[in-house]
Amino acid sequence: MNSVLMIIKEQINNVGIISRVSKYEEKATYQSHYLGLIWQFLNPLIQIGIYYLVFGLGVQRGRSIGGVPFLPWMLIGVIAWFFVNASIIGGSNSIYQKVSMVSKMKFPVSILPSINITSNLISYGWMMVILLLALPLFGIYPTIYWLQYFYYLICMIAFLFAFSILNATITILIRDYHIMLQSIIRLLFYLSGAIWDIESRGFPDWLVRLLQLNPIYYFIDGFRDSFLSRQWFWEKPTLTLIFWGIVLFLLIVGSHIHLKFRARFIDFI
Repeated sequence: MNSVLMIIKEQINNVGIISRVSKYEEKATYQSHYLGLIWQFLNPLIQIGIYYLVFGLGVQRGRSIGGVPFLPWMLIGVIAWFFVNASIIGGSNSIYQKVSMVSKMKFPVSILPSINITSNLISYGWMMVILLLALPLFGIYPTIYWLQYFYYLICMIAFLFAFSILNATITILIRDYHIMLQSIIRLLFYLSGAIWDIESRGFPDWLVRLLQLNPIYYFIDGFRDSFLSRQWFWEKPTLTLIFWGIVLFLLIVGSHIHLKFRARFIDFI
């Protein structure tokens, strides 16, 4: 636990640096494009249109899910997935890409995954604004359940940080891991409930219960519980305990191996 506390302390002590560098990186990513920062939400909108044509009109044939039109149901999951996907892939490579530069500066490399997550959070925020404006068009209005969105947002960021610290360290030690992770993430897109309603696909009960253990499924389904006013997070205590158990495990293992090897990151590269 000492490793976990040290990593968390490094994040808190460098909040200012994380904020400034993430804003700089976000602007630098699009500065050479004619549309600039517009691509932050234009590119996701194009992908959402493709997913809706393929899965909404093609596979789902326009049918609603649990009495909710497919498009808003899909938007809630896919917008979260865009953020998750970018944060996991970018976070896993964040230390490898900049460790030689950061090693000459006076801030810990453990904040690099946090910088990546914060940078992606800006685009995610714009997409959430679009979602909140779109939901009333489908007859979905704010209720008290919407307040628990912030709980699931914390869940998502906590998971991404714990997972990114682990992934970023393993990527330094085993370069092939980053490529393997990209393939796993593509598979998780279909297993996390972002585009499919796992419970209505006709899967055996044991398989549904197994897929629900996926931490990404936990907060994506939680976002739907919030915006669609379905249930509170404490109404599923088992999944909640399992989720936080997984996050704690990832954080403990990730923090331990990060502190153990980071003095030799340059040697591994």
